[in-house]
Amino acid sequence: MIDALDARLLLLLAREPRIGVLALSRRLGVARGTAQARLDRLRARGVIRGFGPEVDPAALGYPVTAFATLEIRQGRGEQVRAHLARVPEVLELHTITGQGDMLCRLVARSNADLQRVIDQVVGFEGIVRASTAIVMENPVPLRVLPLIEQAAHAARD
Repeated sequence: MIDALDARLLLLLAREPRIGVLALSRRLGVARGTAQARLDRLRARGVIRGFGPEVDPAALGYPVTAFATLEIRQGRGEQVRAHLARVPEVLELHTITGQGDMLCRLVARSNADLQRVIDQVVGFEGIVRASTAIVMENPVPLRVLPLIEQAAHAARD
């Protein structure tokens, strides 16, 4: 849980990611040390995971996005994770329930290049089967601002 000040801090950072601690403290109406302490605590708790730039893979030459559901051999999860971590086009990996064992978000330079990426992903003996879906459009990109706003509202109540 976060309190109202944490929520305001997170909202401000989400809207203005390049804001400095001094400006952050002034906008929040708190001492610089308080703002820094809150930032440090939120980072330590894993609420804030980083301050890096948000990079668009398409702008780097990877306009094709796909999701691959993988079925893996029992007892090979650790090795499959290590294998997939070495494939640069694997942007995310989740273990899941339901159909399949893992879900990966992949990128590629083209549909033909996607085949190369998939071959590299499944070219590991711990992966039994893969099912891939190509993303046509991303009308709601990854976002957390609505969650921060909801948490801020809950912190005020």
